[in-house]
Amino acid sequence: MLYRPCLPVVFILFAAFIFAAMTDKAAYRIFTKDGKPANYDDLLKTAQNADIVLFGELHNNPIAHWLQLELTKDLYQTAAANLVLGAEMFEADNQLLLSEYLAGQISQKSFEDEARLWKNYTTDYKPLVEFAKTNNLPFIATNIPRRYASAVFNGGLDILATFSPEAQQYIAPLPISIDLTLPGYQSMLDMGGHGGSNALNMPKAQAVKDATMAHFILKNLQKGKHFIHYNGAYHSNNYEGIVWYLRKQNPALKIVTISCTEQPDVATLNEENKNIADFIICTPENMTKTH
Repeated sequence: MLYRPCLPVVFILFAAFIFAAMTDKAAYRIFTKDGKPANYDDLLKTAQNADIVLFGELHNNPIAHWLQLELTKDLYQTAAANLVLGAEMFEADNQLLLSEYLAGQISQKSFEDEARLWKNYTTDYKPLVEFAKTNNLPFIATNIPRRYASAVFNGGLDILATFSPEAQQYIAPLPISIDLTLPGYQSMLDMGGHGGSNALNMPKAQAVKDATMAHFILKNLQKGKHFIHYNGAYHSNNYEGIVWYLRKQNPALKIVTISCTEQPDVATLNEENKNIADFIICTPENMTKTH
């Protein structure tokens, strides 16, 4: 006779399964902006319908970098040749080097020796570059060269106009408007003494980075294309920074923002981490760091 487990046994087994799942240590959880639980498929489907995806990372968080690559691969499945990659981690004056490497015109060694790469390039950004190279995808160096951001920090915004036309091609078109009342920039002003005598220029240096990244995203976003951009979360959190400059130039853009945060407990999203992005990836604060 066929054995049929009694209902209480089935219930106990089901309850045990649920309890085991609840007690697993989660490497990450995804939440919507209002703190409701979401999953990777929710994030992917939303990203597939966006013109621009701004993936705001914590620079040393391995889950963020892994999900950047996974999301890029999955977006490629539907967007294919219409996918464009870009990143804060590459400065605009290195676009030629990056493009030559992607085209196979220069060696990997030449590119990596000359491109002023971040110290965590090999573990965190190289997989993205190599994915672009393998699939013949454009990869855009969006950030202002750091020497020009440093010049703004030391000498103010007006100094940008003193640079040559050749230099200015790596900067957002001048004059760059800045709204210092935006909370993100205002918080830098409130930091006061941390910037010494140049404290007032801290948000201006940040803003020229945001404006330049937005400029190069828009410059390389054509109709029917999908642009995924990798940047520090602070450059797109709270729909400020890059988002503000993108919407200033084109309010009709469909932009999806992703942010990353760390908490002692990832079961629920802390109040202060709500509404910083469309999707928030939350990882344990003791997560192993990439550098």
